[in-house]
Amino acid sequence: MTDLDLPENRKRLAVRAMQAVLVALLVYTLVVFQLGLALGVAVGLAVTLLPAAVRREYGYSMDPALALWITLSIFLHTVGSLGPYDWFGWYDSVTHTVSAVVVAGIGYVALRTFEEHSEDIDVDGPFRGLFIVVFVLAAGVFWEFLEFGSGELARAVGVEAPLAVRGVDDIVTDLVFNTVGGLLLAVFGTDYLRGAVSFLRRRFR
Repeated sequence: MTDLDLPENRKRLAVRAMQAVLVALLVYTLVVFQLGLALGVAVGLAVTLLPAAVRREYGYSMDPALALWITLSIFLHTVGSLGPYDWFGWYDSVTHTVSAVVVAGIGYVALRTFEEHSEDIDVDGPFRGLFIVVFVLAAGVFWEFLEFGSGELARAVGVEAPLAVRGVDDIVTDLVFNTVGGLLLAVFGTDYLRGAVSFLRRRFR
């Protein structure tokens, strides 16, 4: 994950712009009564608001680059559900890579928090990288089951599925790019997560 060489105020502005688009999409999907898509947009929008909620509740300000990356992953997935997934063959791979970086970050923060919280846990660097990749792959498998389950549930209630299932080849491709995202986080992105690790460690104490 790179810093994108953007000033912090521009990162925050980019986050606000993507959130504004998500709000507009939520209104649109409700107006046209696409409840399945509306639910997906609402959940995604709620996730992008979590950094601000944590800042207000606990006084922890997330690294702007990290907040931007999280919002970007939600934005790409939500917009993709409206058409780009079907229009562009590469779009799904890009989205999975970006999202996998976020998922890998969650796994890394959890591991480092428990490691620093407990004297009984001591993990060396290479194993942390392996853990990140395995964590992302496990989350990817869970996501594929979630996509399948959401499709079945949507068909049962007669609404459009918020998550699309595109076959075995798509699943394998998704897992490959999930691995790429995990590797990117392991090699380039862990420095951005030090603040999150410190925050959670203090909360545990």
